[in-house]
Amino acid sequence: MPTWGIVVLIVMGVLLAGLVALYFVGRKLQKKQDAAQEQMQANAQTTSLFVIKKDRVRIKDAGFPQIVIDQTPKYLRRSKVPTVKAKIGPRIMTFMCDEKAFSVLPEKREVKCVINGIYIMEAKWARGGLLVPEGKKTFRQKLADKYANLKKKSEPEDTGKKGKKNKDAADSAAPAKKSK
Repeated sequence: MPTWGIVVLIVMGVLLAGLVALYFVGRKLQKKQDAAQEQMQANAQTTSLFVIKKDRVRIKDAGFPQIVIDQTPKYLRRSKVPTVKAKIGPRIMTFMCDEKAFSVLPEKREVKCVINGIYIMEAKWARGGLLVPEGKKTFRQKLADKYANLKKKSEPEDTGKKGKKNKDAADSAAPAKKSK
């Protein structure tokens, strides 16, 4: 067997071992995540809150308690997270928010949310309705929008005497109604 064949077999064996290891690690992490999600659902409560401001802020700058910052992995401390400043009763608190809930929360409105500690898991109802997140535009929709914008810019506006002449011509071309 040539040497390049042996090298290819070794590389394929290493890749196969890596894929098997990733499979088992992924299954273990998925089980952990499912258990944590179940625990969060068990401790969740529905409450009414008034959303003052929502923003994406770094965890250090958001105003969370020190224990939250300490429990966050170091590589995630500089990342921006969706945060919501809201009033619950007389208290104003800062919440961390799920991405799906963050996209539908309206500002300056009262909202019923499912929360667990300082984490907003779901937005259920709001006076005036929840926001409808915009879906991603397809390539075809983007092209159609660009075409419509270019068409608007290229068409001259019919104002002044030409507009009146065209309107008069259209009126005279229309058949006269018979009156009884």
